[in-house]
Amino acid sequence: MAPAVPSAMERPHFIGIGGAGMSGIAKILAQRGAKVAGSDAKESATAESLRALGATVHIGHAAAHLADDASCVVVSSAIRADNPELVRAAELSVPVVHRSDALASLMTGLRSIAVAGTHGKTTTTSMLAVALTHLGLDPSYAIGGDLEGPGTNARHGEGDIFVAEADESDRSFHTYDPDVAIVLNAELDHHANYASMDEIFASFETFVGKIVPGGTLVVCADQPGAVELARRVRGLPSLQVVTYGEHEDADVRVHRITPRGLTSEVTVLLDGRFLTFTVSVPGRHYALNAVAALAAGVALGIPAHNLASAIGSYTGVKRRLQLKGEAAGVQVIDSYAHHPTEMTADLEAMRSAADGSRLLVVFQPHLFSRTQELGKEMGRALALADASVVLDIYPAREDPIPGVTSELIIDAATAAGARVTAVHDKESVPDVVAGMAKPGDLVLTMGAGDVTDLGPAVLARLAE
Repeated sequence: MAPAVPSAMERPHFIGIGGAGMSGIAKILAQRGAKVAGSDAKESATAESLRALGATVHIGHAAAHLADDASCVVVSSAIRADNPELVRAAELSVPVVHRSDALASLMTGLRSIAVAGTHGKTTTTSMLAVALTHLGLDPSYAIGGDLEGPGTNARHGEGDIFVAEADESDRSFHTYDPDVAIVLNAELDHHANYASMDEIFASFETFVGKIVPGGTLVVCADQPGAVELARRVRGLPSLQVVTYGEHEDADVRVHRITPRGLTSEVTVLLDGRFLTFTVSVPGRHYALNAVAALAAGVALGIPAHNLASAIGSYTGVKRRLQLKGEAAGVQVIDSYAHHPTEMTADLEAMRSAADGSRLLVVFQPHLFSRTQELGKEMGRALALADASVVLDIYPAREDPIPGVTSELIIDAATAAGARVTAVHDKESVPDVVAGMAKPGDLVLTMGAGDVTDLGPAVLARLAE
């Protein structure tokens, strides 16, 4: 039986309902019987999937889209105060609910796992969702990306477990009270909201402090920020801390990661026994994400052997090293990486899987603020590719910053010895790539913006 829908969420209206985080909450509410409505800037497959669940989805933002009987308006931090639907909500005295509060209400009464960290949240949450589903536990989940198998980012399950991606970008993860929390890493990002690592640590400490009494924090023993966070919170009462990683003192110690093409074989030492399982995506960082998922599931009471085997059924998340296709002997793969650490990890993973083939990257920087702070590191990461095409900055929710352009990245990449081509017209990228690529090459489209749309276009051009 589905948990009761809170009265405030019986007729929710979502502004930006097509977003990764917002759409997941809307889907679960629709599956639980709520009368869901909302609006988004443009048509999408997500909008269609919501309509298939009975939701009303308007395209464009207008005051008239908000029904007079809406029980609340759900917003993310990206929604501006002058949005006409938000203005209309104030006129009608309709309560405004942040998406994190809406998600927290869906977890009430269920055993929950919240997955946090600067990188890897979507993959790790997805691994848990797929593995628990494979084991017949029928979890509910809300993820920041679509699973390759089920093809959706959220689902209401009849089981008593809820797995959720916990977003630190705007501190909204302070809303949750998980039974188990994972912190994969802690690095400085989201520069519009965090000015220093001290602020990052303070935010993560608040998140950890919300774990229910007797609950568990699963934290990486290899990443400096995560290690420092673990040091800071070990004194919290009734908190169990479980570390994982390659460090010799890790509670769940990675004994070996063996690359096998686009997969990995992982052996861990857990409770004095070796356990070997397959991770069906390439790269050390994805293998470590799988170990984090394993440790969290065990903390929730899932038998380790069963869970490890089930993790092998995970085949990926859209945009996380997702194979888009092959044409003229060239494989095109899509990566969501947009922070230098993520870029380096995915490029190293693909370099390992390439087995001598050339690696060509089409990179689109995401956000002016991130480029301003981390542009040089992005450029140095691109030196891992054989050649790169760099697009203009994808602004997302931000206004331009004077003097901040893709040239910051290109200059740093060139100084690091990288071969870089600046392309300002996104529509010309397929022709540029077709002129560069040779049979056997790997082409990686990389970034958190609409660079993902270029994969099919590049394949079509290569096939001509």
